[in-house]
Amino acid sequence: MLELSLLIASITMLIGWIYEGKTNNAGVVDVLWSALMVCLPIMYAWQMDGDIVLRIASAALMSLWYLRLFVHLSARVFSEPEDGRYRYLRDYWGDKTHRNHFFFFQFQAVLAWGFTLPIWWLAQVETFQIIWLVLAFILAIGAWVGVYIADKQLAEFRQNPANKGKVCQQGLWFYSRHPNYFFEWCHWFSYPVIAIGMAGGEWLWLMPVVMFAFLYFITGIPYTEQQAIRSRGEAYRQYQQTTSAFIPWRKKNGHD
Repeated sequence: MLELSLLIASITMLIGWIYEGKTNNAGVVDVLWSALMVCLPIMYAWQMDGDIVLRIASAALMSLWYLRLFVHLSARVFSEPEDGRYRYLRDYWGDKTHRNHFFFFQFQAVLAWGFTLPIWWLAQVETFQIIWLVLAFILAIGAWVGVYIADKQLAEFRQNPANKGKVCQQGLWFYSRHPNYFFEWCHWFSYPVIAIGMAGGEWLWLMPVVMFAFLYFITGIPYTEQQAIRSRGEAYRQYQQTTSAFIPWRKKNGHD
């Protein structure tokens, strides 16, 4: 099953890479990544032989979360010019862009495969405690509300032509430079919570740690902020100096 899902992820990203070569829009990688995060959990729930309720519930938890992201990214990627982060890489890589994108797309395939492993594992478990499943859903719903509010506030800010070139500091963005990433991270605690009391389920506590590492140090904040500095310059540097990078918190100058 794991070999098949990795193959599916790899082929999906291969198709995405071909599309990128024809359209010069590498943002499709994000759309396909979120699509894999929707589809692979469903496949695990369908194919595994654990408790039927747990299979459906755990797969739904991840698939519904990333369905929101898939819809959000699809609307943006296919209706707007290529994201500034990818345009920068295209300029930086030059003639090697398409070749380098092949390895980047395949790396994203491996990431999607790896991040869906909690559902593969949970879909094989035969017994669970309903209290932890309910708590996991409450946690995930709270995270979903948070990321929905953050995305809505940012979208409303960007829709105002007067804000072009400015830094959004409305609502949650006043307290965190990346509240959407923060709530994404919170959602990842749902899976180890489900596994409380399950033999061998302790490894799932690694998932929030790994997601934090990627969001904070690797693929999330660093690339996003590099592009923000290129597009907003000193205004964003000032924002960095006064506002928490991740966890919503008070401004560093003490203002509420």
